[in-house]
Amino acid sequence: MISDNRAEVRKVLIITLILNLFVMGLKAIVGSWTGSLSLLADALHSVTDSANNVLGLIASKFSSPQPDREHPYGHSKFEAVGALGIAAFLGIACFEILQGAIERILKGGELVKISLPELWLLLIVLGINIFVAFYERGVGRRVGSPILIADATHTMSDIWVTISVIGGLIGVWLGYQWMDVVLAFPVALLVFWSGWSVLKENLPWLVDQMAIAPEVIHAIATSVPGVINCHDIASRGVVGRQVFIEMHLIVEAPDVQTAHQITEQVESLLEERFRPVRILIHVEPPGYKSEQISFENKE
Repeated sequence: MISDNRAEVRKVLIITLILNLFVMGLKAIVGSWTGSLSLLADALHSVTDSANNVLGLIASKFSSPQPDREHPYGHSKFEAVGALGIAAFLGIACFEILQGAIERILKGGELVKISLPELWLLLIVLGINIFVAFYERGVGRRVGSPILIADATHTMSDIWVTISVIGGLIGVWLGYQWMDVVLAFPVALLVFWSGWSVLKENLPWLVDQMAIAPEVIHAIATSVPGVINCHDIASRGVVGRQVFIEMHLIVEAPDVQTAHQITEQVESLLEERFRPVRILIHVEPPGYKSEQISFENKE
């Protein structure tokens, strides 16, 4: 049974979008008041938060796990595509931060002025970011939504960015003007790392990388009475999200009905271990035995 949790995903994305817009506006206002490059860069980072929420809403609308005529394997890859869009936004933010910091070093700029009330406003921003990150990650893991998990990863990077910026502005408040520009560089590195993490997590889904070691599937299948062997085992997808398994199953059965019962037992064990999963089994007689468990590179 394929579950559709898109309504809950959209609800979370709308809530976080509202909060991210508030955070973005607060950072931009305080950044303008103080003239802080690192804070304005952080506000830019928050722009990507809001854009990611909108992207997530669009991706979630088209990512139904239920198959149809045009998409017989479901639409779950739309969420992975959305997650890659988040990685692209993070790359853009990283470039903008580095460009601004280098320009400030080469051309100089106005002095940063920060007050205690403005620092307290940034602590409120930090609290909102922490809530959003843990809220999204918790719901994302519970419903198995890659777009929520990816967005939570992005927001978690925003927490460290904001902590770094607050630390730099405290330094500026104490008279160390150079800290604002210097801290813009680790902010950029944190943004880049977040984008790379999202990219690395979702590429296997899009390129149909092996989801389960064929030896594991082979061991489960051959544990069923009546199964002689299985070969040409293939799997794709992401365990816990959606997995597709194919195999050729060699059975010892006197009739089709018995062979069907054996394959159902194999499917039941695989579903229990890797659900949600869709399984395609090609039944063969004993004479077709092969030692080729999986597809190997023959070059």
